[in-house]
Amino acid sequence: MRQLLPVAADVDPVEAYGADRRVRQDGRPWVLANMVASADGAAAIEGTTGSLGGAADRAAFHAIRGVADIIVAAAGTVRAERYRPPREPSEVVARGRAERGQSDRPRIAVVTRRLDLDPGLELFSDPDRRPVVFTAASSDPERRSLLEPVADVVVLGEESVDLAQMITWLGDLGARVVLTEGGPSLLGQFLAEDLVDELCLTIAPLAVAGPAMRIAHGNDASQPRHLVIDRVLESGSELLVRYIRT
Repeated sequence: MRQLLPVAADVDPVEAYGADRRVRQDGRPWVLANMVASADGAAAIEGTTGSLGGAADRAAFHAIRGVADIIVAAAGTVRAERYRPPREPSEVVARGRAERGQSDRPRIAVVTRRLDLDPGLELFSDPDRRPVVFTAASSDPERRSLLEPVADVVVLGEESVDLAQMITWLGDLGARVVLTEGGPSLLGQFLAEDLVDELCLTIAPLAVAGPAMRIAHGNDASQPRHLVIDRVLESGSELLVRYIRT
């Protein structure tokens, strides 16, 4: 993988994404979003991202997961992308996590207002890696009871999950870096609440057109958030850009 900015060089994605984690001065966890889009802005093909990203995106995906304490995704993304318990990291990633004082693998957190999750999903199959499921007080108590044997169910907010409270809750749990992988509606909420510190975006060399959403979506337009480019990588015509919130 070639780094184009800030200095042209051949780089390892694990080193490129893991060498300089940021820390917020207010003490709350650093929130990182990782997304992929086509050159014309589509965030998925037929509902999933698998056909968008190539080898470079997959390498960055695992490298970015390697720096996270918590991986947050919406229930729809969990179902569509068939989330599983985080796999054992490579030796290099494991060494970096140990040096940073992190656990050997990140923990998964799911955001869902309706609790429309099957407790038989593979994500819930490892009792030693119980996900956290964040939901709202308005969610169905019966659905909560079905998930409680396989996940830690946390109620934050009345009609929808309060994301700011969620980030505070995760910080109290000990998380320093929280990674969100979407989907677009969840990232739109994070951006609307100005909770995103870093955006890693893979631009795939594809033109998709069609009805696909862009990487962030919401019912109401939020104030634009200004970003600066921290790093640009390239491999096989895939462009990987790391932005930092100013």
